[in-house]
Amino acid sequence: MLQVRKSEDRGHANHGWLDSHHTFSFGHYYDPQHTGFGPLLVINEDRVAAGQGFGAHGHRDMEIISYVLDGALEHQDSMGNGSVLHYGDVQRMTAGTGVRHSEFNHSKTEGVHFLQIWIQPSQTGIAPGYEEKHFTPESKQGQLRLIASSDGRDGSVLIHQDAAIYATILNGADRVEHALDKDRAAYVHVIRGKVTVNGTLLQGGDALKILSEDKVEIHSADAAELLVFDLPY
Repeated sequence: MLQVRKSEDRGHANHGWLDSHHTFSFGHYYDPQHTGFGPLLVINEDRVAAGQGFGAHGHRDMEIISYVLDGALEHQDSMGNGSVLHYGDVQRMTAGTGVRHSEFNHSKTEGVHFLQIWIQPSQTGIAPGYEEKHFTPESKQGQLRLIASSDGRDGSVLIHQDAAIYATILNGADRVEHALDKDRAAYVHVIRGKVTVNGTLLQGGDALKILSEDKVEIHSADAAELLVFDLPY
């Protein structure tokens, strides 16, 4: 089964300092047909104006992954972590029993563009944690680069769920494939560009739910960047 989620059908909130598109129900946006996919609950595409950001706020029992696309995202949290993330950086924060954090646009002149992803952990009440890693464009070029996994293999960040996230950058005639085990599903989110996934044409902001298939097959029709989620379902 294939189900397309078009970019223009996503929830949209523009607060002036924040322009956000919600793939799944989030905040004041609610769509009963799009409340998550397995443990994948949130993909927010956020653009934050220069010098603006999210003040300190709390989370519990959630794996929160930030994937920076452009600009500089400044992070501070109650665990004592502080950093500035740029393109290629992936941050994982395990909220666990409770954590507070803030996210700001580090630049006073340029916007920041990033994806915020929430994955429900396989167990609640675990200790909060933090991790960040950098993945070069070359490591994603023409191949699926594992960036998050349940065991931190291949240099990926560790998430507390039986899920995996892959990133890829494709140019023109590139083709990549990912096998799906039985009782697994995939979710493909196109960050930018144009691709064909299992025969379905997708463009930037579009996504595809994949159920009861044995693989994910991606052909690039243009320069593109995308994420592939391998999920229990």
